[in-house]
Amino acid sequence: MRRVIASVALVALLLGASAPAAWAGRSTDIALGLASFAVFNQVVGPLLRPQHREPAYPRREVVYVREAPVVYAPAPAPTVYVAPAPAPPPVYPNVVQYPHGRYELRWQNQQYVWVWIPAVPPPPPPPPAPAP
Repeated sequence: MRRVIASVALVALLLGASAPAAWAGRSTDIALGLASFAVFNQVVGPLLRPQHREPAYPRREVVYVREAPVVYAPAPAPTVYVAPAPAPPPVYPNVVQYPHGRYELRWQNQQYVWVWIPAVPPPPPPPPAPAP
């Protein structure tokens, strides 16, 4: 038995020593080598380590149950939701009054512009009455 083990070891050493060095020329060669190794593992792997699995569709007992007949009732009336009326937009004043004038919102050159309008000065006081 020792001779058989020794001869197998010697043959393995001779094969290892006489094998040429590995040479990976291009990246495609490396990719092909890795892909072939992956395929080899997929084919040989299950043979080396078998796994016991349960069947995908286990047998089950079939039981028939008689069900009550289906009775269709009229559907209830759908609920109708009415949205409230939208609130009116806020009313902004077009005129802002000050004691010495006012601003008016006007449409000019395709845009709204606030325009300052000065107040009319009060009339001058009446002349004094002539002395008698």
